[in-house]
Amino acid sequence: MAINSVSFGSSVLNQSIVDLKNQLTMLQSQLTTGKKSTSYAGMGVNEGFAIAARSQLANISAFSDTMSNINTNIGVANTALQAMVDIGTTVQNSANSSSQALNSAGQTIAQQTASSQLTSMLGILNTQAGDRYLFSGSAINTPSVASIDTILNGTTTQAGLKQVTSERRQADLGTNGLGRLVISSPTPSSVQVAEDVAGSPFGLKLNAVSSSLTGATVTGPGGSPNGVSINLGATNPNNGDQVSFKFNLPDGTTESIQLTASSATPLPTGSFAIGTTPAATAANLNAALTTAIGTLANTSLVAASAVEAGNDFFNTTGTAAGTVAHNQAAVPAPITGATLLSGVAGTDSLATSFAAGDTITVNGTPITFVAAGATGNQLNVTDSVQTLLTKIDSITGTSTPSNVSGGVVTLHTDDAASLSVTSSNPAAFAALGLGPTVTAIKPPLRVSGSPLGSATSFVSGTPANTVSWYTGNPGPLASARASSTARIDQSVTVQYGAQANESAIRSQLQTLAVFSAFSAPPAGTNSAGQILALSQRVAQGLTSHPGTQTIQDIQADFAAAQMTMKNATSRQKQSQAMLQSIVDQAETVSPDQVASEVLALQTSLQASYQTTSMLSQLTLTKYLPVG
Repeated sequence: MAINSVSFGSSVLNQSIVDLKNQLTMLQSQLTTGKKSTSYAGMGVNEGFAIAARSQLANISAFSDTMSNINTNIGVANTALQAMVDIGTTVQNSANSSSQALNSAGQTIAQQTASSQLTSMLGILNTQAGDRYLFSGSAINTPSVASIDTILNGTTTQAGLKQVTSERRQADLGTNGLGRLVISSPTPSSVQVAEDVAGSPFGLKLNAVSSSLTGATVTGPGGSPNGVSINLGATNPNNGDQVSFKFNLPDGTTESIQLTASSATPLPTGSFAIGTTPAATAANLNAALTTAIGTLANTSLVAASAVEAGNDFFNTTGTAAGTVAHNQAAVPAPITGATLLSGVAGTDSLATSFAAGDTITVNGTPITFVAAGATGNQLNVTDSVQTLLTKIDSITGTSTPSNVSGGVVTLHTDDAASLSVTSSNPAAFAALGLGPTVTAIKPPLRVSGSPLGSATSFVSGTPANTVSWYTGNPGPLASARASSTARIDQSVTVQYGAQANESAIRSQLQTLAVFSAFSAPPAGTNSAGQILALSQRVAQGLTSHPGTQTIQDIQADFAAAQMTMKNATSRQKQSQAMLQSIVDQAETVSPDQVASEVLALQTSLQASYQTTSMLSQLTLTKYLPVG
């Protein structure tokens, strides 16, 4: 009988050694990588939590990258805004300087400073962060403003600010150089001052008159066109008697002329001679008034005209016109202001009615429809279209009432890009002839008619004939910040957009451009007065006023966005630590524990090897007795 040796390859001991070697290999891998396993299967039952945690960690990392980019953009934008603040201060201080000396080009040192600073400001407004233009709103690939040469001088086919200013000056001065006023003597002993055309937007406008002229009768202002009449009657005024006229200028300022009756020789400045008869005195008053109004027109009016021309060019009255809308009368007709906002078929009401609970939101302020008893920002569903327009105007604060003409609703706003109107009832809104969202972006205003000195109205400039100074996103200014929005957390977004046509930026740019574009005849009689009047307006225009946006307001918005991101970062760091702990607990191992287990396994494996070695040497002969 044959006796085989002990079979090692298939023994249980051999399998035990293989298992120990596999465990050792795994522990050595853990010791090297710090991970439980190189596969998900080896991670254990908690790996599902780790996978979810890793997804959230990836989101936090993405949010962190987004906030880093936004902070970079805001940092660059804030630097630009601060530079603009400094520019405004520099030009304001320069405009307040006493020197009105003109160079050969008809400009002062202050104006040259303004021109230099205007160039800098335009460059700042075209600042980029990476490949993103910061002041173009959502049009991040487009420069926000045109060049200084284009803005001031225009192109071969488009009028720039200088041409618009020249046209407006001619319209405001009129053909006689008296600011569109007509001075006459209806009777030998009377003097009349009247505006040349009723309703004209140009020239000096009579505001008030006061008189202490003995025996004189003063009538007005009033009439059409507006006028004032002073009748001396049969009595001459006394020495020292005065008459004062107050005028409204195109830029909203007022100026006064005061004349004093005098018999002194030579005649004092600001006086008119008392003649031998009331008729002679009236003639002297007429002459003095003509001279005084001529001086006012060719100094303060010219300056005010330039300022308002800048407003026409940079910040025109915004309008948003709808399409023709018809009522639901038996024979449909274009809607009017009397058309009701709701009604039944066959009546003068909108084709689709508004209902209680509907809203119309104007620049973020909702107007709510109620069945009856409307108060505050509410409307009765039975109110008229004109009532709605009046309510909208009360929110926008427009100086030009919105209206309905020929079935077309036209909404007005004094800020060219601030109007945003939406409705929760698009069908009823459409019945007004308005689209889902109404915004107003108006082109520059130009004087209409020829000769310009007799013009009585404006016409909208077109892209073909007038420069558009702002070239970025034309969206409403109410959402300038919203033109760039980013999510920085699961439920948090920040807005960090900016537009060069925002009120604060546009106002400063406009003021600098007007100051830079203006020039006066170097040796002109009224040149110094024109420059002085303009300098005063420039200094005032660069002063902050309550209720108006400032550049610092934009900076404050950016600071709020940065604070929101700072808070989000703080929360995310806490979440990140917690999530990383979940991942570590599920996937990582303790080096000390693994090292201890390796040593234990190595000892067990060594003992197993020794045992196996001893067993592998066993044979039957070792058990047989020796002979």
